Amino acid sequence: MKSSRLRRLVAAPYLVWIVGFTILPLITIIYYAFTERGTNSFTFKNILAIRDPIHFNALVLSLWVAFLSTLICLLLAYPLSYILSKLKNGRGRFVVFLFVLPMWMNHILRTLALQNLLSNTGVINGILEFLRLPTLNIMNTPTAIIIGMVYTYLPFMILPIYNSIAKIDDGVIDAAYDLGASGFTVFRRLILPLSLPGIISGITMVFVPSISEFVIADMLGGSKTLLIGNVIEQEFTVGSNWNLGSGLSVVLMVFIVASMVIMQRYDGDGEGAALW
Repeated sequence: MKSSRLRRLVAAPYLVWIVGFTILPLITIIYYAFTERGTNSFTFKNILAIRDPIHFNALVLSLWVAFLSTLICLLLAYPLSYILSKLKNGRGRFVVFLFVLPMWMNHILRTLALQNLLSNTGVINGILEFLRLPTLNIMNTPTAIIIGMVYTYLPFMILPIYNSIAKIDDGVIDAAYDLGASGFTVFRRLILPLSLPGIISGITMVFVPSISEFVIADMLGGSKTLLIGNVIEQEFTVGSNWNLGSGLSVVLMVFIVASMVIMQRYDGDGEGAALW
Protein backbone atom coordinates (compact mmCIF):
# COMPACT_ATOMS: atom_id res chain seq x y z
CA MET A 1 0.00 0.00 0.00
CA LYS A 2 2.80 2.40 0.91
CA SER A 3 4.73 1.53 -2.25
CA SER A 4 1.63 2.27 -4.36
CA ARG A 5 1.23 5.69 -2.73
CA LEU A 6 4.92 6.36 -3.21
CA ARG A 7 4.69 5.54 -6.93
CA ARG A 8 1.72 7.88 -7.33
CA LEU A 9 3.57 10.60 -5.45
CA VAL A 10 6.67 10.20 -7.64
CA ALA A 11 4.54 10.17 -10.81
CA ALA A 12 2.58 13.30 -9.84
CA PRO A 13 5.08 15.85 -11.30
CA TYR A 14 5.11 13.98 -14.62
CA LEU A 15 1.31 13.91 -14.68
CA VAL A 16 1.20 17.65 -14.06
CA TRP A 17 3.75 18.17 -16.84
CA ILE A 18 1.80 16.04 -19.34
CA VAL A 19 -1.50 17.74 -18.54
CA GLY A 20 -0.10 21.26 -18.50
CA PHE A 21 2.24 21.11 -21.48
CA THR A 22 0.74 18.41 -23.70
CA ILE A 23 -2.95 17.76 -23.15
CA LEU A 24 -4.13 21.33 -22.44
CA PRO A 25 -2.25 22.88 -25.42
CA LEU A 26 -3.64 20.12 -27.65
CA ILE A 27 -7.18 20.77 -26.44
CA THR A 28 -6.66 24.50 -27.06
CA ILE A 29 -5.51 23.89 -30.64
CA ILE A 30 -8.47 21.60 -31.33
CA TYR A 31 -10.87 24.16 -29.85
CA TYR A 32 -9.57 26.97 -32.05
CA ALA A 33 -9.48 24.68 -35.08
CA PHE A 34 -13.21 24.01 -34.93
CA THR A 35 -14.44 27.48 -33.97
CA GLU A 36 -15.12 30.60 -36.00
CA ARG A 37 -12.80 33.56 -35.49
CA GLY A 38 -14.53 36.25 -33.42
CA THR A 39 -17.79 34.37 -32.82
CA ASN A 40 -16.42 31.07 -31.40
CA SER A 41 -19.18 29.19 -33.23
CA PHE A 42 -18.54 25.65 -34.45
CA THR A 43 -17.18 25.37 -38.00
CA PHE A 44 -15.16 23.15 -40.33
CA LYS A 45 -13.94 26.14 -42.32
CA ASN A 46 -10.50 26.17 -40.70
CA ILE A 47 -9.95 22.49 -41.51
CA LEU A 48 -11.24 22.81 -45.08
CA ALA A 49 -8.91 25.78 -45.62
CA ILE A 50 -6.27 23.23 -46.57
CA ARG A 51 -8.04 23.09 -49.96
CA ASP A 52 -6.85 26.63 -50.69
CA PRO A 53 -4.19 26.37 -53.43
CA ILE A 54 -1.57 28.18 -51.33
CA HIS A 55 -2.11 25.91 -48.31
CA PHE A 56 -2.40 22.72 -50.36
CA ASN A 57 0.74 23.45 -52.38
CA ALA A 58 2.63 24.23 -49.17
CA LEU A 59 1.50 20.89 -47.68
CA VAL A 60 2.49 18.93 -50.79
CA LEU A 61 5.88 20.66 -50.90
CA SER A 62 6.41 19.93 -47.20
CA LEU A 63 5.67 16.23 -47.72
CA TRP A 64 8.00 16.11 -50.73
CA VAL A 65 10.85 17.91 -48.96
CA ALA A 66 10.41 15.71 -45.87
CA PHE A 67 10.43 12.57 -48.04
CA LEU A 68 13.61 13.58 -49.90
CA SER A 69 15.35 14.63 -46.68
CA THR A 70 14.48 11.33 -45.03
CA LEU A 71 15.60 9.33 -48.06
CA ILE A 72 18.94 11.15 -48.27
CA CYS A 73 19.50 10.71 -44.52
CA LEU A 74 18.81 6.98 -44.86
CA LEU A 75 21.16 6.57 -47.82
CA LEU A 76 23.92 8.39 -45.93
CA ALA A 77 23.32 6.92 -42.48
CA TYR A 78 22.97 3.21 -43.24
CA PRO A 79 26.39 2.51 -44.82
CA LEU A 80 28.04 4.85 -42.34
CA SER A 81 26.36 3.12 -39.40
CA TYR A 82 27.39 -0.28 -40.74
CA ILE A 83 31.04 0.80 -41.11
CA LEU A 84 31.08 2.39 -37.64
CA SER A 85 29.55 -0.71 -36.05
CA LYS A 86 32.55 -2.74 -37.26
CA LEU A 87 35.15 -0.44 -35.72
CA LYS A 88 36.79 -1.74 -32.57
CA ASN A 89 37.94 -0.17 -29.30
CA GLY A 90 35.04 2.28 -29.15
CA ARG A 91 36.11 4.20 -32.25
CA GLY A 92 32.69 3.74 -33.80
CA ARG A 93 30.96 5.24 -30.77
CA PHE A 94 33.40 8.15 -30.85
CA VAL A 95 32.56 8.95 -34.49
CA VAL A 96 28.84 8.76 -33.66
CA PHE A 97 29.52 11.18 -30.82
CA LEU A 98 31.12 13.59 -33.32
CA PHE A 99 27.93 13.50 -35.39
CA VAL A 100 25.81 14.16 -32.31
CA LEU A 101 28.09 16.92 -31.00
CA PRO A 102 26.62 19.74 -33.18
CA MET A 103 23.21 18.98 -31.68
CA TRP A 104 24.48 20.48 -28.43
CA MET A 105 24.49 23.84 -30.18
CA ASN A 106 21.35 25.94 -30.59
CA HIS A 107 19.28 24.94 -33.62
CA ILE A 108 19.09 28.50 -34.94
CA LEU A 109 22.85 29.03 -34.59
CA ARG A 110 23.53 25.86 -36.58
CA THR A 111 21.16 27.03 -39.30
CA LEU A 112 22.84 30.44 -39.36
CA ALA A 113 26.21 28.76 -39.80
CA LEU A 114 24.81 26.73 -42.68
CA GLN A 115 23.32 29.89 -44.16
CA ASN A 116 26.78 31.47 -44.11
CA LEU A 117 28.19 28.44 -45.91
CA LEU A 118 25.51 28.28 -48.62
CA SER A 119 24.91 31.96 -49.32
CA ASN A 120 25.96 33.46 -52.65
CA THR A 121 28.81 35.29 -50.92
CA GLY A 122 29.47 32.51 -48.41
CA VAL A 123 32.39 30.26 -47.66
CA ILE A 124 31.63 27.59 -50.28
CA ASN A 125 31.26 30.07 -53.13
CA GLY A 126 34.37 31.89 -51.90
CA ILE A 127 36.38 28.68 -52.23
CA LEU A 128 34.88 27.97 -55.66
CA GLU A 129 35.75 31.49 -56.84
CA PHE A 130 39.30 31.07 -55.55
CA LEU A 131 39.61 27.83 -57.54
CA ARG A 132 38.03 29.56 -60.58
CA LEU A 133 35.11 27.12 -60.58
CA PRO A 134 31.41 27.92 -61.20
CA THR A 135 29.66 29.19 -58.08
CA LEU A 136 26.47 27.76 -56.61
CA ASN A 137 23.19 29.65 -56.31
CA ILE A 138 21.15 27.41 -54.05
CA MET A 139 20.05 29.83 -51.33
CA ASN A 140 16.30 30.49 -51.16
CA THR A 141 15.53 27.23 -52.94
CA PRO A 142 14.11 23.86 -51.85
CA THR A 143 17.61 22.44 -52.35
CA ALA A 144 18.97 24.62 -49.56
CA ILE A 145 16.10 23.53 -47.30
CA ILE A 146 16.81 19.85 -47.98
CA ILE A 147 20.52 20.37 -47.26
CA GLY A 148 19.61 22.09 -43.99
CA MET A 149 17.24 19.30 -42.97
CA VAL A 150 19.74 16.57 -43.82
CA TYR A 151 22.42 18.39 -41.82
CA THR A 152 20.06 18.84 -38.86
CA TYR A 153 18.36 15.43 -38.74
CA LEU A 154 21.10 13.07 -39.95
CA PRO A 155 22.15 12.19 -36.36
CA PHE A 156 18.57 11.09 -35.66
CA MET A 157 18.93 8.55 -38.46
CA ILE A 158 22.43 7.41 -37.54
CA LEU A 159 21.78 6.70 -33.86
CA PRO A 160 18.98 4.09 -34.12
CA ILE A 161 20.50 2.37 -37.17
CA TYR A 162 23.92 2.19 -35.52
CA ASN A 163 22.41 0.75 -32.34
CA SER A 164 20.46 -1.88 -34.30
CA ILE A 165 23.45 -3.02 -36.35
CA ALA A 166 25.77 -3.01 -33.32
CA LYS A 167 23.40 -5.45 -31.55
CA ILE A 168 23.77 -8.06 -34.30
CA ASP A 169 25.87 -10.96 -33.04
CA ASP A 170 29.01 -11.42 -35.13
CA GLY A 171 28.71 -15.16 -34.54
CA VAL A 172 25.45 -15.25 -36.52
CA ILE A 173 27.13 -13.54 -39.48
CA ASP A 174 30.18 -15.82 -39.26
CA ALA A 175 27.88 -18.85 -39.21
CA ALA A 176 26.15 -17.64 -42.37
CA TYR A 177 29.50 -17.30 -44.13
CA ASP A 178 30.53 -20.78 -42.93
CA LEU A 179 27.34 -22.18 -44.48
CA GLY A 180 28.35 -20.75 -47.85
CA ALA A 181 26.29 -17.55 -47.95
CA SER A 182 27.67 -14.72 -50.05
CA GLY A 183 28.17 -11.20 -48.73
CA PHE A 184 25.06 -9.97 -50.51
CA THR A 185 22.98 -12.86 -49.14
CA VAL A 186 24.20 -12.18 -45.61
CA PHE A 187 23.24 -8.54 -45.96
CA ARG A 188 19.84 -9.29 -47.53
CA ARG A 189 18.83 -12.19 -45.27
CA LEU A 190 20.47 -11.22 -41.98
CA ILE A 191 21.81 -7.69 -41.56
CA LEU A 192 18.99 -5.80 -43.27
CA PRO A 193 16.09 -7.61 -41.52
CA LEU A 194 17.78 -7.40 -38.12
CA SER A 195 18.49 -3.69 -38.56
CA LEU A 196 14.96 -2.93 -39.83
CA PRO A 197 13.69 -1.67 -36.43
CA GLY A 198 16.49 0.91 -36.40
CA ILE A 199 15.67 1.93 -39.97
CA ILE A 200 11.99 2.42 -39.10
CA SER A 201 12.92 4.38 -35.98
CA GLY A 202 15.28 6.61 -37.95
CA ILE A 203 12.72 7.24 -40.68
CA THR A 204 10.12 8.19 -38.09
CA MET A 205 12.48 10.46 -36.18
CA VAL A 206 13.51 12.32 -39.35
CA PHE A 207 10.27 12.39 -41.35
CA VAL A 208 7.95 13.56 -38.56
CA PRO A 209 9.83 16.76 -37.58
CA SER A 210 10.72 17.46 -41.22
CA ILE A 211 7.04 17.78 -42.20
CA SER A 212 6.43 20.59 -39.72
CA GLU A 213 9.83 22.31 -40.04
CA PHE A 214 9.64 26.08 -40.56
CA VAL A 215 12.84 27.56 -39.08
CA ILE A 216 15.12 25.96 -41.66
CA ALA A 217 12.66 26.79 -44.46
CA ASP A 218 12.44 30.40 -43.32
CA MET A 219 16.20 30.94 -42.98
CA LEU A 220 17.42 28.92 -45.98
CA GLY A 221 14.39 29.02 -48.26
CA GLY A 222 13.44 32.67 -47.84
CA SER A 223 10.09 33.94 -49.03
CA LYS A 224 10.38 32.00 -52.29
CA THR A 225 9.75 28.62 -50.66
CA LEU A 226 6.68 28.27 -48.45
CA LEU A 227 6.17 25.10 -46.44
CA ILE A 228 3.07 24.30 -44.43
CA GLY A 229 5.04 24.99 -41.22
CA ASN A 230 5.74 28.52 -42.46
CA VAL A 231 2.05 29.05 -43.29
CA ILE A 232 0.98 27.95 -39.81
CA GLU A 233 3.67 30.05 -38.14
CA GLN A 234 2.61 33.14 -40.09
CA GLU A 235 -1.05 32.64 -39.22
CA PHE A 236 -0.20 32.60 -35.52
CA THR A 237 2.44 35.36 -35.42
CA VAL A 238 1.74 37.69 -38.35
CA GLY A 239 -1.94 37.24 -39.14
CA SER A 240 -2.96 36.60 -35.51
CA ASN A 241 -5.50 34.12 -36.87
CA TRP A 242 -5.25 31.36 -34.31
CA ASN A 243 -8.33 29.62 -35.66
CA LEU A 244 -6.96 29.15 -39.17
CA GLY A 245 -3.49 28.31 -37.86
CA SER A 246 -4.99 25.70 -35.52
CA GLY A 247 -7.08 24.22 -38.32
CA LEU A 248 -4.03 23.79 -40.54
CA SER A 249 -2.12 22.38 -37.56
CA VAL A 250 -4.79 19.73 -37.04
CA VAL A 251 -4.55 18.73 -40.71
CA LEU A 252 -0.77 18.49 -40.41
CA MET A 253 -1.18 16.52 -37.20
CA VAL A 254 -3.29 13.95 -39.06
CA PHE A 255 -0.46 13.38 -41.55
CA ILE A 256 2.09 13.10 -38.74
CA VAL A 257 0.01 10.62 -36.73
CA ALA A 258 -0.75 8.59 -39.87
CA SER A 259 2.95 8.37 -40.76
CA MET A 260 3.83 7.29 -37.23
CA VAL A 261 1.11 4.61 -37.22
CA ILE A 262 2.34 3.26 -40.56
CA MET A 263 5.94 3.20 -39.33
CA GLN A 264 5.02 1.47 -36.07
CA ARG A 265 3.35 -1.37 -37.99
CA TYR A 266 6.78 -2.32 -39.33
CA ASP A 267 8.64 -1.65 -36.09
CA GLY A 268 8.32 -5.16 -34.73
CA ASP A 269 10.69 -4.69 -31.78
CA GLY A 270 9.12 -1.41 -30.72
CA GLU A 271 12.39 0.52 -30.88
CA GLY A 272 10.68 3.45 -32.54
CA ALA A 273 8.15 3.70 -29.74
CA ALA A 274 10.93 3.47 -27.17
CA LEU A 275 12.85 6.30 -28.79
CA TRP A 276 9.76 8.46 -29.00
